Amino acid sequence: MPKGTTPDNDRPVRPADLERAGAWLAQHGLDEVRPTPLLAIRLAARRATRLAADALLAAFIIAVALVYTVNRPDDAAVDGPGPPRHWSLLALTAVVAGLVLAQSLLDRRVRQADRRAAATLPRRAAHPVRLGWRTVIGGPRALFAAATFAGATSLAVGFLTKQDSTARYAALVLLIGLCGVAAGTIVQLRHVLVRPVVADDEGSLTADVVMRVEDARDVATPSVVWCLPTVSVFGTGPGWWTAAWLAFVVLSVIALALITARTARSSTVARNVMSAR
Repeated sequence: MPKGTTPDNDRPVRPADLERAGAWLAQHGLDEVRPTPLLAIRLAARRATRLAADALLAAFIIAVALVYTVNRPDDAAVDGPGPPRHWSLLALTAVVAGLVLAQSLLDRRVRQADRRAAATLPRRAAHPVRLGWRTVIGGPRALFAAATFAGATSLAVGFLTKQDSTARYAALVLLIGLCGVAAGTIVQLRHVLVRPVVADDEGSLTADVVMRVEDARDVATPSVVWCLPTVSVFGTGPGWWTAAWLAFVVLSVIALALITARTARSSTVARNVMSAR
């Protein structure tokens, strides 16, 4: 195979992608691994998918804000959901379904690219141990993600007990948004766990584990959960309620920072996996 090409059709790889692959390997302490065209293509596909996913989540947050703002009842509104807000909540549910579908399609593109790359390898290597969610995400990070969703859901449900129709409407918008984010997170994590192994030696196996761990950690970061209250429930309840949301977000960020500081780097996790023979 010529240098700088993929083995399936000798398609040239951009030199910039090869340089980024080398920089990525050096950043993770994998200087002994050679930046191959397949690795460059896999990393480029992930960068493009991550950028598209970020844009998709930003569009989702804007859609939630629009649904809430356009149909927010005024002080004179009659208590109860009312037909207009019924339609807006149905529209938001459709947006949530579209979000989950779009995220699934983005992950599918990555998996398809990995499968095509794996099919071109002269031989396939396998990880010495099964990469379950405890290895890829880690117990503390998984528990943190679950607790964050549970805490946000509890605070939103508390809004439903209020007599103010505006607050209840904001809580419904937030709950629908949280359900969509939770479903999308579960789908993405499942895709990360079932992606094929694209490697033919120990170095490429190590890089495969690093990519899998970083993908999972990125998906499990509840950044959208922190953003959703700012476009829905903020300003609809008493000051102490807004303060509770702010405290929840701040404490969550601090907890994630502590977990990140105490969690092994993705490259360390990969080396531990490779040494478990």
